[in-house]
Amino acid sequence: MTHRHHHEVPTHLNVEDKIVFGLSVRQFLYMLVGSSASYTLWQQATATGDVVRVSLVALSLAATLAFALLRPGGRPLEEWLAALLVFAAAPRQAVWRPCEPDPADWRLQGASWQELAPSLAWAEDDSSQ
Repeated sequence: MTHRHHHEVPTHLNVEDKIVFGLSVRQFLYMLVGSSASYTLWQQATATGDVVRVSLVALSLAATLAFALLRPGGRPLEEWLAALLVFAAAPRQAVWRPCEPDPADWRLQGASWQELAPSLAWAEDDSSQ
């Protein structure tokens, strides 16, 4: 009796696995770290006043949601941030300036151009064989 084996062909290779509440591992970690940072900011910013405190926490939560959920152009927001930092650090203009040769490398002391002869070191190696 022969057994037929059933094999599934994976068709979802570019899809992130969902772990909790429909969030991927990356999204869940961003939400976890961002909400923890926002809560710490809420606890530590008591001396700034309620308006500033609420504004800072709201800004922190908005940044958390943006990094966790937004994917402009199909790429996560942290990749866009890295591309922006690389672009900002790169020079705006590149100029090629060839190095001027040192005249001392090209002229023998006390010799004129008629007295110069090419060195045939490669030809001398063949004659010795």
